[in-house]
Amino acid sequence: MRATGAGLLPIALLALLAALTFWLDRATQGEGNGRDGKHRHDPDYMADNFHVRRFAGDGALQHSLVAQKMLHYPDDDSTEVIAPRLTYHRTPPVRVSSNKAWLDRDGKHVKLDGDVRVIRDSIDDRPPTEIATSVAYAVPDDEFAHTDAPVTITQGQTVINGTGLETNNKTQMSVLFGRVRGIIYQKQAQ
Repeated sequence: MRATGAGLLPIALLALLAALTFWLDRATQGEGNGRDGKHRHDPDYMADNFHVRRFAGDGALQHSLVAQKMLHYPDDDSTEVIAPRLTYHRTPPVRVSSNKAWLDRDGKHVKLDGDVRVIRDSIDDRPPTEIATSVAYAVPDDEFAHTDAPVTITQGQTVINGTGLETNNKTQMSVLFGRVRGIIYQKQAQ
């Protein structure tokens, strides 16, 4: 039996089609880019309207977090939180809020972005203290934060502005940087 050109044409077309299909599959997946989404920045899980509490070794409530939404990304193991509201339960309580927050893989470093506010409730006869800025970087376990963005600190009628800040919630100390301007209100002695 002798193979003719007309008889080999269908076999050649099938071989070419198989080769193109194999090439197209490789080209669209890329090397190391599987279909599991590990190498894309797509969330692998999310939570809506959640509440998280952290307790100390003695069972006392340390802090609580409430947020509208949380998205976890497997490619860099980061987490995005929408409208976070964090409360440190101490005397006086301290509340931290922003439009968004990004946490690294261990949750040790946090970037707060958009309308960042830190409010320490009033204590004794002092009014509440509010720190407002556009972006801040925090280390929650150390209760430490810093920013290079403009900052406003308000306590009652006292208003102080700076171009950067470091604040430590444990020591209740804040240091402003850059050109610091302000009006310090002092209560008149009676």
